[in-house]
Amino acid sequence: MASPMELSCWGGDWGLPSVHAECLVVMAYGRFSGAPLKVNVIDNSWRAPRGSVPLLVSDDIVISQPAKILNFLRKQKYNADYELSAKEGADTLAYIALLEEKLHPALLHTFWVETDNYYIVTKPWFGSRIPFPLSWYLPGKMSREALNRILVTKGGPPFCSLAEIEAQIYRDAKECLNLLSSRLGTLPFFFGNTPTTLDAFVFGFLAPLYKVQFPKVQLQDHLKQLPNLCRFCDDILSCYFRLNITGISPAGQDPIDANLQKLIQLVNKESNLIEKMDDNLRKSPQHPPRKLTTLKLSATGEGNSSGNRLSP
Repeated sequence: MASPMELSCWGGDWGLPSVHAECLVVMAYGRFSGAPLKVNVIDNSWRAPRGSVPLLVSDDIVISQPAKILNFLRKQKYNADYELSAKEGADTLAYIALLEEKLHPALLHTFWVETDNYYIVTKPWFGSRIPFPLSWYLPGKMSREALNRILVTKGGPPFCSLAEIEAQIYRDAKECLNLLSSRLGTLPFFFGNTPTTLDAFVFGFLAPLYKVQFPKVQLQDHLKQLPNLCRFCDDILSCYFRLNITGISPAGQDPIDANLQKLIQLVNKESNLIEKMDDNLRKSPQHPPRKLTTLKLSATGEGNSSGNRLSP
């Protein structure tokens, strides 16, 4: 078995394995594809070897940016999209581009630019996970980088004011959420019953908006009016992120196998209970068994009446 690949990412809170959208994308894809990721959480230390997080290290290879990391995992035969048709693959690329253009700027603004959210939630949370004196500098640097990233994609003064940009990015984000809700419908995932790359990106972008407790929540309120997207996030969290994210990720174990193992354990417990009940019945006074023409004794049930056997 290949040695696990190491993923450096920001840690979690508010019921999330990570509060960082791009880290969530990679972590979710790892769970969906079964990649054996060893997650190194940045917690009270600046431990990323080099580059920005998420950061994947495999032997001497160091990769950052979610799209590049996912491409590397596919080359290692961890592919969550192997059942998709060519059209569904093209749809995946189109929706990811939509997320990057329409939703990601609003996510950055909500975390890093909106004044109340930044000073009450974002800066204290990230600052508590960065050692002094970097904790005084890096959150502000990350905030400036987020604003610059928004201005690059949406424009800025002197062509339009910051207030106009803010109104536009939230309009675009709400339209994007409505489109995603319409596309998902009543399906568990965007392409049916199996999660894919698109589900990883949508989950990574939506879950922080859905779960983090911000004082300014205009986009969060809109998301909560779309129950199928909220259910989508809750289902992925409950099915794929129940265990602690430190150490070897359970991504290496297929969630279906994990559920099957739980079912087997339940059946074994019930079997033990049945055996104890059978023992008690054997020790108790027995009446001659009645003949039932419609029932036959199994080979393993010789000596016991079928009426005395209990099914789970």
